[in-house]
Amino acid sequence: MKMQLTRQKFTLLILLLTAFTLGSCKSEKAEKEPENQAETAAETTAEKASDPFFKLSLAQWSIHRMILEDGMDPFDFAVYARDNGFAGLEYVSQLYNSAMEEYDTKDEAIKAITQRLKAESEEAGMENLIIMIDGEGDLSVNDEAARDQAVENHKRWVDAAAELGCHSIRINLFGSLNDEEWKANSIDGLSKLGAYAKTKGVNVLVENHGWQSSNAPLLMEVINAVGMDNCGTLPDFGNFCVKRKDGAKWGECEMEYPDIYEGVQLMMPAAKAVSAKSYDFDEDGNETKIDYAKMLRIVKEAGYTGYIGVEYEGNNLSEQEGIEATRDLLISLGSSM
Repeated sequence: MKMQLTRQKFTLLILLLTAFTLGSCKSEKAEKEPENQAETAAETTAEKASDPFFKLSLAQWSIHRMILEDGMDPFDFAVYARDNGFAGLEYVSQLYNSAMEEYDTKDEAIKAITQRLKAESEEAGMENLIIMIDGEGDLSVNDEAARDQAVENHKRWVDAAAELGCHSIRINLFGSLNDEEWKANSIDGLSKLGAYAKTKGVNVLVENHGWQSSNAPLLMEVINAVGMDNCGTLPDFGNFCVKRKDGAKWGECEMEYPDIYEGVQLMMPAAKAVSAKSYDFDEDGNETKIDYAKMLRIVKEAGYTGYIGVEYEGNNLSEQEGIEATRDLLISLGSSM
């Protein structure tokens, strides 16, 4: 009887010890789990904090030599941009001029090109953002008939942007060299084109792209006078030449806007896109002509969180090297802000 009782007590003791041990393990695990979850959340927050405050797009002008001189197919743009770490596309209309020659009319050509670009971008999983328009007439000339024709020429690109799902087209404001005439003409041309673009859900953006458009205060007088929510700016970190040799649109610059940082800052309230122009880099990877950290602070302080487009335009690096250098500098600086 005593032996039987002893066995019962022993069994009971084992059961109690087992229950105590299991309870202790569960308690210890329960105590550790919140700590691990907190650590995981902290790691996730740190990763998010290291992401730039913007997304990256590629301006097709960055590869214009590859296309025009090296024979790269402009329809490979989406795949090229994706493979180089970009999420958005900024097309340049003039880089498809040779493709347009295959069609009887320009309207037919633009429609066909748009359909192909849409298919290519969808297959590559890329977002279409902007079409940069060149060679469709000057929107700020004194001749009203010529100005109106330029508006009509741009409308087909508005249609193309809407079909592609782009939020904007980028235009140039060339015309009279007299500031007051230019201002009045620009307000007229931009207002007419903006009214049409509004019906298509497309923005019309003016880039600082030479002459009076690179005079930031004067440009903002135009934007504010137009007063349309779909007419804005595309601040470019470069492109601040207000006067070129012999009155040419492009070429050697004789005079620049005195403060490019002030210029971008003035344009940012109306910005719906931003272009990170680059020319050359030092051995530490910094742009040699533009203080990128200063520019990005201006962009961030304006509350901008959209795409910033890489637009390499230098001569010392290849286009591929320049694109990579610009991209990497933007990511490095943007991740630390």
